Amino acid sequence: MPERMSANSNPGLSPFVLWTGRNWSFVFLILELAVFGILGVRFLRLENLQNILVASTTILLLGVGETYVIISGGIDLSVGFVMGFGAVNCAKTIVLLQSQGVPDWMAILLGAAAALILGLIPGVVNGTLVARLNVPPFLATFGMYGIAYGFSEIISKNTPISGLPALTGTIGHGYVLYFLPGKFLRFFSRPDGLAPIELRRLIPIIPNIVIITLVFVGIFAFILARTSFGRHTYAVGGSRDAALRAGINVRAHLTKTYILSSFFASLAGVIYVLKFVTGRADAGSARMLDAVVAVVIGGASLYGGTGTVRGTLIGALIIATLETGMVNLGIPSFNRYIAIGVILVIAVLIDQFFPELIRKGE
Repeated sequence: MPERMSANSNPGLSPFVLWTGRNWSFVFLILELAVFGILGVRFLRLENLQNILVASTTILLLGVGETYVIISGGIDLSVGFVMGFGAVNCAKTIVLLQSQGVPDWMAILLGAAAALILGLIPGVVNGTLVARLNVPPFLATFGMYGIAYGFSEIISKNTPISGLPALTGTIGHGYVLYFLPGKFLRFFSRPDGLAPIELRRLIPIIPNIVIITLVFVGIFAFILARTSFGRHTYAVGGSRDAALRAGINVRAHLTKTYILSSFFASLAGVIYVLKFVTGRADAGSARMLDAVVAVVIGGASLYGGTGTVRGTLIGALIIATLETGMVNLGIPSFNRYIAIGVILVIAVLIDQFFPELIRKGE
């Protein structure tokens, strides 16, 4: 892989310029919210901001797994269809268990568990091909891209899986809090028997799927930033030879990062089932590029060795805000690909030409 172009640190740059350079994605997100808030229709209202959070969940989940892989010096192109594999397995298991008389809540829980366990298989295969057989990550994971999609279509018989219990949608569309000004604050379930005027005044706060997503994201953000597993991930991506000399089992660690990526893709599939009450083989087909873009926007280098989950979170919010803002303004959806492509090019150029400027804490 070619060497990155490096810019010498410039002591003449002001602290504000340095801070802006190192946090350009966060600044971009704030500017994005401000522009859409000014040009859009009630864009900054609570309901719309929560819609942005919901829209970012899939990108964020795929992006967190991708963050580990990219930091370690690889890339995972299979996450979109591994997400579909997870969605199909989850929905199929729920329907089968429900038909056997298993309570709805248990069928959903076991369906999610089955999806997450079976979803580890693509990661094991990817990791083995890359770490032990030295297959380039692009080729190994692109092969799994097709394999996962094919098996998903076989399992679902080329048809979206339906017939899931209503509780699935209740969880996926539910909120942590329901607030009716001047009356009550209720947790997890919307009150029954409300008058039409009360329904219009009812304020749902914090979608369930956002909480589920943030719990997993928070755990693995901590692991990356504060544990030896995270330090080893950075070390492997920075220099595999140096990591080997430091006693790190590079092959085993690389395999674990690909397994982790598949786990998060499968979790995104479970969230998809909760949101849409169906399982589709192509559930994540349009989100693979978004996941990679979110990681790169967040400051990770495609050369390996740098990146954070916090940065990926900001990248996912940038993409979700862009999508929601364009819908709000009535801009045709295909334009989002142009906008996301431009943002990706900007992020890559910053990483290529100004690595010293954007390097955090070094």
